[in-house]
Amino acid sequence: MRQGTLCVQAGYKPKNGEPIELPIIQSTTFKYDDSDEMAQLFDLKKEGYFYTRLQNPTNDAVAAKIAALEGGVGAVLTSSGQAANFYALFNICEAGDHFVTSNEIYGGTFNLFGVTLKKLGIDCTFVNPEASEEEIQAAFRPNTKALFGETITNPGCAVLDIEKFARIAHKNGVPLIIDNTFATPINCRPFEWGADIVTHSTTKYMDGFATQVGGCVVDSGNFDWMTCSHTAQPVTAPSEGPGVVKYPGLCTPDESYHGLTYVKAFGRMGYTTKLVAQLMRDLGSIPAPQNSFLLNIGLQTLHLRMAQHCKNAQRVAEFLHDCPQVAWVHYSGLKDDPYYERAQKYLPNGSCGVIAFGLKGDRETAIKWMDSLQMINIVTHVADARTCVLHPASHTHRQLSDEQLRQAGVAPDLIRLSVGIEDVEDILDDIRQALAKL
Repeated sequence: MRQGTLCVQAGYKPKNGEPIELPIIQSTTFKYDDSDEMAQLFDLKKEGYFYTRLQNPTNDAVAAKIAALEGGVGAVLTSSGQAANFYALFNICEAGDHFVTSNEIYGGTFNLFGVTLKKLGIDCTFVNPEASEEEIQAAFRPNTKALFGETITNPGCAVLDIEKFARIAHKNGVPLIIDNTFATPINCRPFEWGADIVTHSTTKYMDGFATQVGGCVVDSGNFDWMTCSHTAQPVTAPSEGPGVVKYPGLCTPDESYHGLTYVKAFGRMGYTTKLVAQLMRDLGSIPAPQNSFLLNIGLQTLHLRMAQHCKNAQRVAEFLHDCPQVAWVHYSGLKDDPYYERAQKYLPNGSCGVIAFGLKGDRETAIKWMDSLQMINIVTHVADARTCVLHPASHTHRQLSDEQLRQAGVAPDLIRLSVGIEDVEDILDDIRQALAKL
């Protein structure tokens, strides 16, 4: 089925006499008549439901829809986009490990990687995504376990060269993890360009209406964990072959499941099975079934909304580009944007509704313009049906210094405008009247 049909139909197929809309299974647990049957579920020898922290029919149906949209073999919903990025990495990294990441990423993710994960003993190196392959290669170490980037950066609106990052990752025997939140699988499917794992903040375009907070981790099933799980260092796990095991969590026995080895027992589903059976079991961070139900409602119109977001954003970006009060604009749909050609390759149907721009003046100029808006909402949110705006240096990224802001690709004067699906003339009218007050 094509993307539009998958948005509506994938993940849940009602049987005769069942509800046409995905039901909310709002239950913590599930009954069995036979204790041995439940024991088999706990041993991962049988599929089924027994506790919602691990699996829930509503959550699983929505995860299956997102997996289908991305072209993956499996997906796991999380309680937020931040949780999705954490789980995607923590599923393969442990204390003493290292990963490499683009420095042009969302401020919360920048802090998660650069501060919080270090407290768990997981180190990272930030690299400029526009650096040469040789420069990025220099950041890799023997204990590097992954490479991370964003399809379209939040809030800078840069477009990642996914194929270049995939080439570097696979040269080093590690997976490429891509946060595809802004593009969504409607406008880009990173697996088709070499990515191995995709994450989403489903709070954004997938929901589309600011009704729930959630995230998702999708596995392509293409990365060969066992083949890539050994280095040329001294042998520590002879039973697994020569070299130190690079991904012991996936490729060596898990004693908490009677010595089960995930990639041997579950093949291409090994990564997602471990994420659920081990991380969700121990750490939680699941979405409520009610939230997944709301997310599914949003997904049903994702293909329609993304087209309108892009159409409106193109008009607004062109207006800002020609406005004398605007110092600069970043939107990959503009022909003189530095990422235009790359967007034509990876995002031929449009990028997203988010525009980054700066006004002539200083931080106070940006704040005055935002405070003069009447219809456009100032909110800590993005990628919503309603047009909204934020000044990252004063809001989402305010914990970063000016130097850290620049390292993250965020200019101190950057305004993040998330163009909604209202009538574009009303959006432009509000921008104009606020500019007239400067």
